[in-house]
Amino acid sequence: QVQLVESGGGLVQPGGSLRLTCAASGFTFSYFNMRWFRQGPGNERELIADIANSGAWTNYADSVQGRFTISRDNDKNMLYLQMNALKPEDTAVYFCNLFNNFEMKDYWGHGTQVTVSS
Repeated sequence: QVQLVESGGGLVQPGGSLRLTCAASGFTFSYFNMRWFRQGPGNERELIADIANSGAWTNYADSVQGRFTISRDNDKNMLYLQMNALKPEDTAVYFCNLFNNFEMKDYWGHGTQVTVSS
């Protein structure tokens, strides 16, 4: 079955960096576009970045554009999110997401907590 396991979260000071990782299994990773979402305290879950199955294109929310970079390694079935110049408002649980457009179904990991605070 589909499994998405996020890691790499933690506590970081404003201006710092973190790299999140999502290990994917149970499906043909290279067939699907992938996404990162986040959900901050009291907020709805929001899409912050997505990437083509081949990695040919990426898109970012305005709130993270220029600071975050989404990437993937199809040989390793891994999705990444490099986060730089972190701000307190980036504090959230970050989720890896697969939308399987054949099944019309979303799959989620359990998330990884990122806290930006001095």
